[in-house]
Order: sequence, then structure tokens, then C-alpha cells
Amino acid sequence: MRISMKGKYAIELMIDLAAHNTGQPIKIKDIARRQEISVKYLEQIISSLHKASLVKSIRGSQGGYVLAKEPEEYTVEMILKITERTLSPSDCVGENSVACENKPMCVTNRIWEKLEDAISGVLGDITLADLLGWQRELGNHYSI
Repeated sequence: MRISMKGKYAIELMIDLAAHNTGQPIKIKDIARRQEISVKYLEQIISSLHKASLVKSIRGSQGGYVLAKEPEEYTVEMILKITERTLSPSDCVGENSVACENKPMCVTNRIWEKLEDAISGVLGDITLADLLGWQRELGNHYSI
């Protein structure tokens, strides 16, 4: 499994929305400027996040985007599942696994199942609130 730039940017976008949450919508161009990411690319990502109801879109001249929930309610896994084709380490496991008649007797399949469980466990336990806290601990404000 490899996380794409789209997945990485989706997480950064969500951190930015959480970090700059004042109750007012945040314009995509402001996020793009802070993150140094193309507006067009962020528009594609935010569209996916909006369709998945992770963010809300506010229309109008004062419009923009806000988180649909509190940062504690988002996991990294939830965000990445929107942008990545799969989080599974192999085609043999996961939601879209390939049907295989040898699966019950396949020793290597156990490796992929354990690895998938570990990935899901880690990504499912880290919340957007955790990421904000880590960002503050590091004193690293370049991406927010």
C-alpha cells in the first residue's frame, strides 16, 4: 500500500480546516496558499470530501468550507478511504479483494490479512484532533 499525494493533501486540507476553524467558512484559495498546493487540485480533493459528507460547502461571497463534524470524529482511515482506491496491502484482502479458490489454504494470505488489520488499526485510531495536537507539539506551522 502506498498513500498517494491526493491522500496526503486530503489529510493536510482537513488539518487546515480544523486548525483555522473560527466558525466561518474557509476559502479553498486560502488553504491552497497556506499549503502551497494548486487551487485546482484542492478543488478536486474537497469535492470528494464534500460528496462523502466530511466537509460542508457554504455558498456565496463569504462562502467556503467547514468541517461537517468535530475533529475527534474523523480518523485518518476515514479520510484516506475517500481518496485512495484501497488501503489494503494486497488484492487478496479487503473490501474489493479478488475471488480466489486457494484463499482458504494460502499461507501468504494470512500475512496480508494481518497487515491489513495493522494498517486499519493504526489509521483508525488516529483522529484529526490527534493530528492537530501533534502539529502543535512539533511547533510546526508551515502546513497550517
